[in-house]
Amino acid sequence: MSQFHLLELSLSLTERYNLVDMKNKQTEENTENHEVNNQSDSTEVNQQETTEQIESVEETEIPVEPTWEEKFLEMNDRYVRLYAEFDNFRRRTQKERIELMATANAGILKDLIPVLDDFERAITYNETASEIDSVKEGFGLIHSKYKSILESKGLKPMECKGQPFDSELHEAIANIPAPSDDLKGKIVDDVEKGYLLNDKVVRFAKVVVGQ
Repeated sequence: MSQFHLLELSLSLTERYNLVDMKNKQTEENTENHEVNNQSDSTEVNQQETTEQIESVEETEIPVEPTWEEKFLEMNDRYVRLYAEFDNFRRRTQKERIELMATANAGILKDLIPVLDDFERAITYNETASEIDSVKEGFGLIHSKYKSILESKGLKPMECKGQPFDSELHEAIANIPAPSDDLKGKIVDDVEKGYLLNDKVVRFAKVVVGQ
């Protein structure tokens, strides 16, 4: 083989080596660029996550402990509101009680008006009456009607004669020697009747007690 052919073969091999070397370098460069791009993407993702975490922390409200002055103002406001509600309740209850008493009195007076009418008619009749028995009968009927109305409202008289003296029910106005031994310490006579309204004393009985 001539020197010219050897030289040509040598150049051909050198070019091939250079070509392979260039391909290897290009592959390395591509690999490095890919790694750089991956690192860049990873860095951007980390930065985005960090930003989101910071924004989340900023959005989260950290509870602040109120000061003593704020606590005092809050308690004072609650007290004022509670007092106002209680005062309104007290006034409303008092008004309802007054209205109830007025209504109750109106009901009793309405029932007593017919008794007043009977008295007026009896007085008119008595001006020309000649028979005393009819007058007595008329007043007896009026008394019975009046008494039944009071009893329907819960009022009833006390039965005192022969009962032991009780300071919770009776008021002794006199002490006399007992007519018999079984009346000692007991009521001999009731000067003024006592009355109970639904078993509650509305008037004490004035009595004479035997000694």
